Amino acid sequence: MKVLAIETSCDETAAAVVEGGGTNSFVRVLSDEVVSSLPLHVQTKGIVPEVAAREQLKSIIPIIDETIKKAGVELDDIDGIVVTRGPGLIGSLLIGVETAKTLSKTINKPLLPVNHLMAHLFSNWIGKENDLPSFPALGMIVSGGHTDIVYFESINKYSWIGGTRDDAAGECFDKCARILLDAPYPGGPAISEASKKIGGKKMEKILPRPMIHDKSLEMSFSGLKTAVLNETKKSNLDKNRKNVLAFDLQRAIVEVLISKLSLALDKNEVKSILVGGGVVANDYFRKHLKLLEKKRDIPVFIPEIKYCSDNAAMVGATAVVLNTKELDVNQFFADPSLRL
Repeated sequence: MKVLAIETSCDETAAAVVEGGGTNSFVRVLSDEVVSSLPLHVQTKGIVPEVAAREQLKSIIPIIDETIKKAGVELDDIDGIVVTRGPGLIGSLLIGVETAKTLSKTINKPLLPVNHLMAHLFSNWIGKENDLPSFPALGMIVSGGHTDIVYFESINKYSWIGGTRDDAAGECFDKCARILLDAPYPGGPAISEASKKIGGKKMEKILPRPMIHDKSLEMSFSGLKTAVLNETKKSNLDKNRKNVLAFDLQRAIVEVLISKLSLALDKNEVKSILVGGGVVANDYFRKHLKLLEKKRDIPVFIPEIKYCSDNAAMVGATAVVLNTKELDVNQFFADPSLRL
């Protein structure tokens, strides 16, 4: 199965051509292109939805052309058009969805919808021919807009079992980077770099670990932003202190995530753990996921760094791995509030 995938849920305009053998097969990427309007959002210290959508409108056709060319295929070789249906920014989603619907009708190929959140988890099937997850499994999505825990009874049967009740972990990273370091969007990399300046020193715990001792799988990160803001108002906030706070913020978020994932393991017997989303690119988080893998003796599947942030390869991989069913073009609409 060979598909053309389109992803425009936020500020990226992405397209990819991927192929695989069907349900639970590994996926090979033939081409994967991304254009981001990030430089524009750096100026505004965050994403302006209308700006993102306008840039995507300019980029969508050229990037599809480039992707097809680099894959060395013709549109007639494609078995289906895959597109992110949601969740995301409605203006951005519409660019991808309407383009995919038009292509599907024009070249008479099936239209295959994908949930963006699931795509983050199914990025773990890309390029892993001899190392695929087993089921039942736990999935954790950690991104700028979402922090969720999912239980997979099988590859096609899953349920949401926990997540944040307010802000996502990625949003906490971004907002705190702006408050603490005056860093541009996205702020996660700035927090990570500041944290590295502390090195392996044993540091005091300054910030709270919200809901870490709560026996539910719920999380909360809004209070961390307030705690960081309060710390910045203190008079001794020199550069070293900012680095210390950045390190403790990163540590606090990761401790909560690992704690909740461990609790989910206590409550569910699984054979694999899947993680995905932009925050999974964080080195400190990846290190502690591997420590969890060793401690619990359960394989943890972590995507390559380039497949952690939004991309079209993961969208195509999801359709291939789940053998997604065709949807009638006339009944297919973008859904910015799409749930797991």
